[in-house]
Amino acid sequence: MFKRTLLGLSLALAIPAYAAPAPNIVLMLADDLGWQEVKCYDIDAPSPADTPNIDALAKRGILFRHAYSPAPSCTPSRCAIMSGNHPARAQTTHVAGGNPPGASPKQRMITPWFSGRMPANEQTLARTLRENGYKTGHTGKWHMAHGHYSFPRPLDQGFDFTTHQGGGPRGIQVGMDRLKAFATDQPGDPFRLDAEGFPTDSVTEGALKFMESNKDKPFFLYYSTWLVHTPIQSRSKALLDKYCQKLGVDPANRKAWPPNQGQKNPFFCAMVETLDHYVGKLVTFLETTDDPRNPGHKLIDNTYIFFSSDNGGVEGAKGEGVSDNAPLDKGKTSPREGGVRVPFLVAGPGIPADKESDVVVNGLDFYPTILSMAGVKKPEGKNLDGANLLPLFTGAVEDASLVLDQNGKPRTDMIWHYPHGNNQSTIRAGDFKLIRNYDTQGGKVPALELYHLVDTKDGKSARVDIEEAKNIAAEQPDKANALNIRLTEILTEMKASLPYWNPTSSSPVTNKEKVPAVTGHTVDGQTVTATFQENGARVVRADAIYTTKDSPGEWFRMIGEVDNGTAKLALPPEATQTFINLIDENNFMVSYPQATAAKPTGRGGKAEAGGDGEDGGGAAVGGAIPLAVTVMGSAPSNAQENPKHKQFNKLDADKSGTLTMVEYTSIAKGPEREANFTVRDTDKDASLTLVEFCTPPAK
Repeated sequence: MFKRTLLGLSLALAIPAYAAPAPNIVLMLADDLGWQEVKCYDIDAPSPADTPNIDALAKRGILFRHAYSPAPSCTPSRCAIMSGNHPARAQTTHVAGGNPPGASPKQRMITPWFSGRMPANEQTLARTLRENGYKTGHTGKWHMAHGHYSFPRPLDQGFDFTTHQGGGPRGIQVGMDRLKAFATDQPGDPFRLDAEGFPTDSVTEGALKFMESNKDKPFFLYYSTWLVHTPIQSRSKALLDKYCQKLGVDPANRKAWPPNQGQKNPFFCAMVETLDHYVGKLVTFLETTDDPRNPGHKLIDNTYIFFSSDNGGVEGAKGEGVSDNAPLDKGKTSPREGGVRVPFLVAGPGIPADKESDVVVNGLDFYPTILSMAGVKKPEGKNLDGANLLPLFTGAVEDASLVLDQNGKPRTDMIWHYPHGNNQSTIRAGDFKLIRNYDTQGGKVPALELYHLVDTKDGKSARVDIEEAKNIAAEQPDKANALNIRLTEILTEMKASLPYWNPTSSSPVTNKEKVPAVTGHTVDGQTVTATFQENGARVVRADAIYTTKDSPGEWFRMIGEVDNGTAKLALPPEATQTFINLIDENNFMVSYPQATAAKPTGRGGKAEAGGDGEDGGGAAVGGAIPLAVTVMGSAPSNAQENPKHKQFNKLDADKSGTLTMVEYTSIAKGPEREANFTVRDTDKDASLTLVEFCTPPAK
């Protein structure tokens, strides 16, 4: 029989404010936990997973109904929370970054370069708190670098303590049968079941160890559990049996679990309850441990607790349903509501108990709020894109005017930028949300979508269209256009990278025939100079996408100089090879040499398990320009010219910059050669540009 005991949480009374030493901070961040996964967030069909400890934590403090993650995927959200920088500003918009931009002919758009990590010298929240007397501890998932265990790691980013492991939830290795890999209660089992039937979790045990060792000092704990990320599995057979019975499903027949029609996955429900158990263990420790700095009190009396998730739930993985974010639309990797609206609970000294708030908040707000709680000033020159929520927590919790932007005015809008997948940017302003689609696919997709999410009066929000089902952009064009302008203003101020058009796309894309072409390059030490030919569209920027001897396999971006048909890129001394990206006035990107789409990477360079979209759309990196080879001088005769470009110039008898059928077939006549010309002539103007000539016909 599976046994559980509701851990003792004080449910009804607010913790009174009183003079106390610097408070402790516990930031609990779940992985892929959706808005509707825990009972206290149920608004339609109840979640089948039991979450008594998380529900009790909500009763202890404030539950936010309109809380959002900074991004719809892991790395950008985590980096934003820890750095305080918006993902668009940080150029960290998805996971597994640090790759040269590339695309296959099947793609109409190219994901721009995005960083794979926080800078090593980032003034993180942990670093700031440590500089002000706090002991800082991290346990669990990191994923704020190129790979899960790549540099910089927690100890490089301001933490004194880390247990950077997967814990019990990750213990079942790929290929193992999840119906047989259950923990036992036997000594020596690394995942030994506790008295309540839950497996031992090194992440939680590390968190308890850190708090116990540092309870005589103010501490900041970043508890970053891997739950409830894929792989979807449970170490507890009793828990799995409980949910198989509750849901009426066979654990061996996942095809019978209706995906996205309510929660039907018994393994996933077991994971959610396991997460709840671990949250309860941490809160119980705080409730039952004397505070050496505050005689007569327990640690809980002087500890702020944050609980949230890095993004919305995953709706499907490896052929089985996982989360169900309904009534919200979509899930992880989408900036629609299901991908970015997340649970958020906060409790602590002076925060009223059993309250709910409809004020819009974001994980970006954690950094400035925690500094305010700790009585620590913002580091000089440090950018923080979030707002200090402490006045809201301790004041009228439904008063949005208490949330001030960096100019000291009430915050009125919030954006998400996701130039991946469907390529969207979104803005929520008050009760409305606008979605900008960068590719309308010839009119199949609206350029702008406007949704009236809620109707707010006197701080209370009545539900209107949180499903994002009714696009009212055509009905309210003025509002849609105004929000679109505001979205552009914010993205421009943040210097956000927008998705590029793909000149090698096999689909018709307007202005594809006008893209420039690199005709050659020279290398002089660490300076690469490329020559290019404009074909109707002006080149507005040139980027060097380079790797270094210290970080092989991770690629960085540097913007070069463009002048009169040349692009000059002075690379840092540690650079070993580079690609050149030309961007024209129509936002097409030309890669030289051509970088092609490749399978993205996750942990340590290996494919991320789970198939839930946690990837960055990487690129193959073969063929980059090596910097070890130096070609002296800059005369065209010395340039390392692409053989295809040489052949094009040879065939272009009249030097018009395009090839006619006669010119193209001058070296090989026949029906096959003529058919090849016709296929390459994508704009059907009876001539080939350099790009059309160099682009292989789509198969």
